[in-house]
Amino acid sequence: MGWSVYVTRRLPEAGLRMLRRACSQVAVYEGDGAVPQAELLRAVRGRDGLLCLLSDRVDAGVMDAAGAGLKGIAICAVGYDNVDVAAATARGIPVSNTPGVLTETTADLAWALMLAAARRIPESDRLVRSGRWRGWDPLQMLGVDVYGKTLGVVGAGRIGSAVARRATGFGMEVLYFDQQGRPELERTCAARRVSLEELLRESDFVSLHVPLTPQTRHLIGLRELGMMKETAVLVNTSRGPVVDEAALVEALRSGRIFGAGLDVYENEPALAPGLGEFQNVVLAPHIGSASVATRSKMAQMAAGDLLAMLAGRRPASCVNPEVFGPA
Repeated sequence: MGWSVYVTRRLPEAGLRMLRRACSQVAVYEGDGAVPQAELLRAVRGRDGLLCLLSDRVDAGVMDAAGAGLKGIAICAVGYDNVDVAAATARGIPVSNTPGVLTETTADLAWALMLAAARRIPESDRLVRSGRWRGWDPLQMLGVDVYGKTLGVVGAGRIGSAVARRATGFGMEVLYFDQQGRPELERTCAARRVSLEELLRESDFVSLHVPLTPQTRHLIGLRELGMMKETAVLVNTSRGPVVDEAALVEALRSGRIFGAGLDVYENEPALAPGLGEFQNVVLAPHIGSASVATRSKMAQMAAGDLLAMLAGRRPASCVNPEVFGPA
């Protein structure tokens, strides 16, 4: 076909190969980090399709810069708040994302952060590597137990439920806060639906799995952190702005909570002042879906959905299906 598409970052070859086989032109931003907005506005001109990442701001200006021929926007991520979906819908442009494929991989990472923070693994690693370790000590690197404790899951969708399921192997009680009940989760994990306040007060580990919306921005602030146990660990693999980072710094500085494990940040890639100074915080560079298999599947899913939209078909995962009219 004579389609021309723009891809905002280097992706696993499996996805790019699909596009190159079907399109006459596939341009890929080769720079490090997110494509600069001015470059995106220039590069998208005249394109039939756009494949972007969560770090790219795709607003009405980008869509208008592409022109009337833009047939679809595929996001290689689950979240889609980086795209002005309302503006896309108003222009008749379908938008797709990649849910489901990264569920288990991200749940694994949430548990990795939880365990690492609880047992102070990064601190211990640094101690051994530094040459300062003087051998076993009964008071050295004391952490908090995970087995038999209480896990609070905030947002029990695909990923939150996957995190909760893993808790059964650790003999944990599972609490969850969600806008809707999850009968399957309650049946398989004996999970109990509670208010956010009860979850924060009762949980030893709080794991966040909500989408970023106006209602969830700063869902966890100074008030909420103040409700948590002093021995509790906060884990965030959802979206950075769900946590008020400045409030988290204050809570850590005052010893209000035991520690935190973070994969996402309020102003990525920057950290809130002081956050990087705490030894009891595990910081990962947004790698929730970063396994070889999962990232390859995500690229293929995004590419397949973009090709469907280019052909005028509804993609497998469409966040604004109304552009295609009644089902």
